[in-house]
Amino acid sequence: MAEFDLKTKMVVKDVMNSPVVTADESKTANNIATIMDSAKIGAVVITNREGKPIGIITERDLVVRVIAKNKKPDEIKAREIMSKPLIPVDPEATISDAARLMSRKNVRRLVVFYKDVLAGIVSNKDLLNVMPELIEIIQERTRIEEASIAGELEESPQAGYCDQCEAYSENLKECNGQNICDECRIELEQEKE
Repeated sequence: MAEFDLKTKMVVKDVMNSPVVTADESKTANNIATIMDSAKIGAVVITNREGKPIGIITERDLVVRVIAKNKKPDEIKAREIMSKPLIPVDPEATISDAARLMSRKNVRRLVVFYKDVLAGIVSNKDLLNVMPELIEIIQERTRIEEASIAGELEESPQAGYCDQCEAYSENLKECNGQNICDECRIELEQEKE
C-alpha cells in the first residue's frame, strides 16, 4: 500500500491564541473585566510583579467569585479571584491530548509554554472549531487509501471546485497536481498542441 503524506495530526500550536493577554495580580476585577471586554476575550492570564504567569481569570470566575458573592468589582484584586495553578500544555501536544487534559482537570483553557515562556492559550472552543476539518481530512485520507488499495486512484472522479476556473464539477480529475474539470482539461490539452 502506498504511503500518503497527509497531515492528520493537529497540535496545540496550530490552534492556540497568541499573544496572550495578561494583567498584573494587583489589578481589580473591574480592570480585568474591562480588559476582557476591550480585547473581546473570555480569559486573562494573571502575572506577579516579576511578570511570571501565576493564574487565570475567566468570565466564569468574575461571575462566581465577584458578582454571585456581591463583592465590589472595583475593590477586589485579581490575586483574590484568579484560578490557580495554571494548567500547562506543550505546544507539540496533539489537540486530542489537550482535550483529554481539559476533561481530566475540569478546565476550559490551557496555557501553552515554550521554553518556559508563555506562548499562547488554547480553549475548548479552539479545539471544537478544528474538529470538522480533522474529520474531513481523515475521511479524505481513508478514501485515498481505499482507492489506492482498489487500484482506482487515477480513475475515480471527484466532486468539488476546479482549481483552474473554480467552478463546481462532479467530474474533477487530477492533472499536474491540480483537480481540473473537463472543460479546463480540454483547454489545457488544446494549449499543448
